[in-house]
Amino acid sequence: MDRIDDLEAFLAIVDEGSLTAAGRRLGRSLQAISRSLATLERGIGVELVQRTTRLSQPTEAGRAFYHRIKPVLQELNEARLEAATRRSETSGVLRIGASVLFGPAYLVPVIARFMERHPQIRVELELSDRFVDLTDEGLDLAVRIGHLPDSSLKARRLGELRRVFFGSPEYFDKHGRPEHPQDLWRHQCVVRSTDRQDDAWPVLIDGKSGTVRVNGRFRADDAASTYAAVAQGLGIGFTPLWQIRDLVDRGVLELVLVPFEPPTVPIHAVWHGSKLTPAKTRMFIDSLARELECDRL
Repeated sequence: MDRIDDLEAFLAIVDEGSLTAAGRRLGRSLQAISRSLATLERGIGVELVQRTTRLSQPTEAGRAFYHRIKPVLQELNEARLEAATRRSETSGVLRIGASVLFGPAYLVPVIARFMERHPQIRVELELSDRFVDLTDEGLDLAVRIGHLPDSSLKARRLGELRRVFFGSPEYFDKHGRPEHPQDLWRHQCVVRSTDRQDDAWPVLIDGKSGTVRVNGRFRADDAASTYAAVAQGLGIGFTPLWQIRDLVDRGVLELVLVPFEPPTVPIHAVWHGSKLTPAKTRMFIDSLARELECDRL
């Protein structure tokens, strides 16, 4: 395999446009740069750079080789830097963002176990239901629920979350259970009034996504109130399963219309798109992926 310094010399020649400038960038002599290029070309068996008195330009083969090896060499250098800094970066403050309900219930247990394994790391958890800017808020990473907009952030998919229809046993005893999404129109529905589309619930019918219109006598602008209202028998609700999992497990609420649940919603860890990710951030993301088990939520 060609030596790394020969590859670095070739990249510097193409970037700088001359052997002399490449030598200055790498802190090597002109003779050393020239030897590296000659060794590389001899090993590959093709001319990579056309030399003139003042300029050095890549050949067609050289340009293709440049574009193939540049990202590989960058990754290799970053890997070496990560390995060298891994020990020092497993300390300090890790600032994490998450949604108001999800953070306490599902992230805090993972954080507690992570802090026990890494006693030199301190964690600050910032909760918001907005997709906040990581840089503006000073966050190292955030856990986001929903489809991600295009951005410069890196992301790792942690799993998927179900969205479900639910009601109380008392309500179903009095009013019956809906067998099809269209039946919801004849039922009282408890709506969370957060936007103009709050009365259009997503469904999946015959493999196709759609919506059904719902109506009811009770509305609230926060999730906890809607869950309490459904538990009191005021109607049928719709929400991510993880938010009512404990109530379902205890029999306070029951799921309906399971075959018609809309597509699952992805959950991701997102962090800064810089090439080098601090070890503390990378290690916590690994812990999330291993311990969160979002396929059950």
